[in-house]
Amino acid sequence: MGAGSPALSGGQGRRRKQPPRPADFKLQVIIIGSRGVGKTSLMERFTDDTFCEACKSTVGVDFKIKTVELRGKKIRLQIWDTAGQERFNSITSAYYRSAKGIILVYDITKKETFDDLPKWMKMIDKYASEDAELLLVGNKLDCETDREITRQQGEKFAQQITGMRFCEASAKDNFNVDEIFLKLVDDILKKMPLDILRNELSNSILSLQPEPEIPPELPPPRPHVRCC
Repeated sequence: MGAGSPALSGGQGRRRKQPPRPADFKLQVIIIGSRGVGKTSLMERFTDDTFCEACKSTVGVDFKIKTVELRGKKIRLQIWDTAGQERFNSITSAYYRSAKGIILVYDITKKETFDDLPKWMKMIDKYASEDAELLLVGNKLDCETDREITRQQGEKFAQQITGMRFCEASAKDNFNVDEIFLKLVDDILKKMPLDILRNELSNSILSLQPEPEIPPELPPPRPHVRCC
């Protein structure tokens, strides 16, 4: 080996690593739905690629962060996992206004969670931005033999809501989970006019400040409703 080789090797070892590129944009997404439908499981499968067979019920609100790249932009997703119990509605409703995307989840093996969907739509209509992208998810596709709600029923409900997409998934089997979140984010970006997107991107560079633990004040109800 030549005399210059060790010096070259040492020079490479001292080379500074490039710091990761900061995120261009921050988006908030909330997951809502009745208790036990798998909201936490969907979030944890997407963010950490983990699944807990016996997840504890979420108390109030929890959140996780995941950075994705779409349309040439690095996007930091702040995913809020909300409690399904009605007693937490006054807390979780405060998170609707700032959400760019809302994932409404039901359990395909429990009819009552599907029957609760109109109640959740009322929450969306009351507190969420009219521009929020909506996605209906029938979770627990791994329990096909125990299915109580057909795919057609889910599709029919989604078709009644302007702009709502529909998908079935399994957090346990990791089926369609990434697709749910990435498609929702892509829809959000596609919906934004280019000039607004550029402006929001320029104003959304992340600082080193900690993520918020509480939402802004509870927004007032909106007079306009999306569905009847």
